[in-house]
Amino acid sequence: MAATSTMDVSLFHHTPFYCEENVYLLCKKLCSDGIANSEGSDLFVAFISNEKKHIPLWNQKASQRADGVILWDYHVICIQINQGGGLPLVWDLDSTLPFPSPLPSYVSETIRPSFQLFSDYNRLFRIVHAPIFLRCFASDRRHMKGSDGHWIEQPPPHQPIVAQDGTLHNLNEYFNISTSDATADVRTGSVKDALFTQKHGVVIKENQLEELFSQISLQ
Repeated sequence: MAATSTMDVSLFHHTPFYCEENVYLLCKKLCSDGIANSEGSDLFVAFISNEKKHIPLWNQKASQRADGVILWDYHVICIQINQGGGLPLVWDLDSTLPFPSPLPSYVSETIRPSFQLFSDYNRLFRIVHAPIFLRCFASDRRHMKGSDGHWIEQPPPHQPIVAQDGTLHNLNEYFNISTSDATADVRTGSVKDALFTQKHGVVIKENQLEELFSQISLQ
């Protein structure tokens, strides 16, 4: 069911600085519009961050630079596997790249693994199966309020997302990512089992991203 051509990004909801809610609604729309499976079984939500909360990504709309690089504390994207054997697709609402972009070109242009970074800037990925994310994720947007109670960035117009079990806020459980959480080998069956069953998915290093999704698409 994966899309084979680019789409108009303006058809999707986007509130700046609320990437986790944007991706939540993106997954819902991809399912309801028939671009993804109805339950989102071919979709995965990827939280990108690290211990220092400093991750450089290129080709981002919010950047003030010609190369589009920006330093996020964390970022969230959606990755869709193509069950017909094609390349996985990345849906990044904050990217200037084609929407969606094939995973290899997204990695090359946005992650830029050939660009040598100090270890403090190495990116980690928490990959969560979308059906689990859509049931379990919650945000009351407290992370966007200053100590004086005012909004740091204006919130989305829709109501805050509440998890199916009534949880009001667990965003920090997703974007807090440590190297010690990263799996050593994405080729093991236990990693794939965890990916499809665990609330917080699996954590991998940036050089494991394409390999993990090549394993998933073979299932």
